[in-house]
Amino acid sequence: MISEKMIKLTKSNSVIRAMFEEGNRLAAAFGRENVYDFSLGNPSIPSPAAVNKAIIDIVSTENSIALHGYMSNAGYPAVRGDIAKSLNKRFDTLFTENNIIMSVGAAGGLNVVLKTLINPGDEVIVISPFFVEYGNYVSNFDGELVIIPASRFDFQPDAETLGKAITPKTKAVIINSPNNPTGVVYTEETIKQISAVLEEKSQENGSPIYIISDEPYRELAYDDVLVPFITKYYKNTLVCYSWSKSLSLPGQRIGYIIVPSEINDYGLIFDAAGIATRILGYVNAPALLQRVVAKCLNEQTDIAAYDTNRVLLYSSLEDLGFDPVYPQGAFYLWLKTPCKASQSEPIDDKEFAEMAKKHNILLVPGSAFTCPGYVRIAYCVAKKTIEDSLPAFEKLAKDVFYG
Repeated sequence: MISEKMIKLTKSNSVIRAMFEEGNRLAAAFGRENVYDFSLGNPSIPSPAAVNKAIIDIVSTENSIALHGYMSNAGYPAVRGDIAKSLNKRFDTLFTENNIIMSVGAAGGLNVVLKTLINPGDEVIVISPFFVEYGNYVSNFDGELVIIPASRFDFQPDAETLGKAITPKTKAVIINSPNNPTGVVYTEETIKQISAVLEEKSQENGSPIYIISDEPYRELAYDDVLVPFITKYYKNTLVCYSWSKSLSLPGQRIGYIIVPSEINDYGLIFDAAGIATRILGYVNAPALLQRVVAKCLNEQTDIAAYDTNRVLLYSSLEDLGFDPVYPQGAFYLWLKTPCKASQSEPIDDKEFAEMAKKHNILLVPGSAFTCPGYVRIAYCVAKKTIEDSLPAFEKLAKDVFYG
């Protein structure tokens, strides 16, 4: 018999991935161009040309043995130093190479941080709706997941609700902004209120409560919206960043962890995170990609196409009578499931996703993010996909409102 944990996970395989596979099935039956797959957050904009150029230049000029060899657990010191300088310039921080640990994407970084912080039974608070894998990551280290709801008005976390959820066992709070799945950016005022609550509760508990800031979408913000850099507001913050979205490199699994010097037990945490990187089997973040991102720190994926999709999809669905949440960042639109004609209760999100599937529209039910009553639409697709899907959405609207 294999691991009981893995048996459970196998039986409850990711709804998002299942929808993606359903998209492949429908594409085979109806043609890819006739299937409107909004299930997976896979970037649809090419990475900047500088990325491929950096790969070619590095492979062509650097010593092969040195390039592909091991380095310190935390990654190449020069790369970490360059990242620290870039962050300092952008956010007026004082990081050095000794505040940066290279990671296998943000997901790898989250697991390293949780491995470093969590004892069995420690509680980690997450804000619903949230990326479903957080629960698995916390479970990996026998922590306890505590779920609190964001406001159903604007999907901002509520500091008072957070304060009530904190116990002496609370070790960390995971923050994800811009948010997957809602597309909402947590405001500066929200971050200040959360910070104040955590400061107070840390004093009461006699031990620090950490913020783990999951930031793969930091660069994907629209309308000049401010994305607060949380280490500026709360000292006990660890940041997990990824270039998966900002440089359209999701398959390359490259990111970093920030461990600020002012954090409680800084030296112990930094060293332990380096060891966690090794014993979790990551050793190390991909060597070539570390060198590549160091050469591309001033590069950004042009998100204008995402912005165009965002505005088109939001306005079109609103015109059809649906109730979407206005996305400020990332590349997701969060849609409230409507009520059928002559009914007062909203349609179940799974039922609504099935209704959409009849028109070859693939949406992810909000219950996959522990927030039933909504669906997630990933608009990181070609503009033509959205344009072609609008007649199908119109048919879905007729099914709902007039069927």
